Amino acid sequence: MTLLNVINFVDRQFISSFAPFLKRDLNLSDTEIGLLTGIVFIFFYTVAGLFVGTLADRYNRTKIIGIGVILWSAFTAISGFAKNFFQLAAPRLFIGVGESTITPTAMSILSDRFEQKSLGFAAGFYYLGVPVGVGVSLLIAGYLEPLIGWRGCFYLLGVLGLVLGLLMLLVQDSPRKNISAKPESQSFIEIMSLLYKALSTSKSLVFTVMAGTLYHVVLGAAQFEVIWAVADKGFNPNTFGQINGWIFVVFGVLGSLFGGVASDWTLKKYNLPRTWFLLILTILLMPLAFTRYLETDSIFFWVGICSSAFSLGCFYGPIFAVIQELVPSTIKGTVVAFNLLCLNMLGIASGSVLFGILADYAVTQGYENPYTNLLVGFTCVFLVFGPILYYLAGRFYEQDKKALREKFN
Repeated sequence: MTLLNVINFVDRQFISSFAPFLKRDLNLSDTEIGLLTGIVFIFFYTVAGLFVGTLADRYNRTKIIGIGVILWSAFTAISGFAKNFFQLAAPRLFIGVGESTITPTAMSILSDRFEQKSLGFAAGFYYLGVPVGVGVSLLIAGYLEPLIGWRGCFYLLGVLGLVLGLLMLLVQDSPRKNISAKPESQSFIEIMSLLYKALSTSKSLVFTVMAGTLYHVVLGAAQFEVIWAVADKGFNPNTFGQINGWIFVVFGVLGSLFGGVASDWTLKKYNLPRTWFLLILTILLMPLAFTRYLETDSIFFWVGICSSAFSLGCFYGPIFAVIQELVPSTIKGTVVAFNLLCLNMLGIASGSVLFGILADYAVTQGYENPYTNLLVGFTCVFLVFGPILYYLAGRFYEQDKKALREKFN
């Protein structure tokens, strides 16, 4: 599943990694890049994911993932034929539906395969797919784009995904824990009622989702990182892809392993809530990220780039482990899907679209270093409010965990 998640995030990152080439060949604006990485893809990804969560609670989960991989891979290959914004946007809708199948389903499987004390490591290992996927996407843009062009890269990724999707259909599902029978089919209203009941019961769940969503607003802005490196820092897009790709693969993997193992250890050793672990990491690592906005000939510039990749890797294992630990088995898939809806729709989609609109305005007005200034502003917002939300999530964790089990079991 980790390999499929890598392919998932390679695919998702493709628009960002190839943004300078797409802007040049398809005459795209920053706003259109923001729409492609944001609302065009994520609306269908998040809405479909909410229903996939309920499917994951009832049906064969490996087949759900396999079908999703085949769907998104076919439309990734089709994207390579695009001649304008609309021809690139249309396949992204179906790619969003396909990619919505993997995480709610995979997290449901992991929670059945691993005990609570090891869940942070398991989720962290699965979420190696984020930094590795981002890194591999950048490496493809850096090394393969000069050889086969960005269109050829889309074709190649689509074919690889189709093969892996077909293989996933042959994998057996895992036995489920603490479920004696399949839940009844639920309507959209029943899903909303279920989520409202869970959120109204648990302040910890609410603050955890809010913290993750705010972090993803920054990640939405970071979709313009390659454009920032080219426009404000003077990098060649292929060169930046090669260097930054390896940084994300190495430091992102280290961050994922560290975040999972360390949050498991601090929970077991000191009973420290995972959100407080993320609070400590945010205070320690986020200031280092600002050094990436220094001059490129400074060693601290690269310290900032490495710190950003490490921080991204650290985040996912602990945050998804918190949700898996909080909610009972009968609603895990649904709650994970709702969390993804918030992270992506309210986080990445709003961050990327807002950044694109502001970037177009700043460039038109002739502001100096427009992408740098905007990235600094987005990061500052999270650095102020993120730690507060992490603290509140940890404060209510134990009492809310007990309350959720009493209400849903």
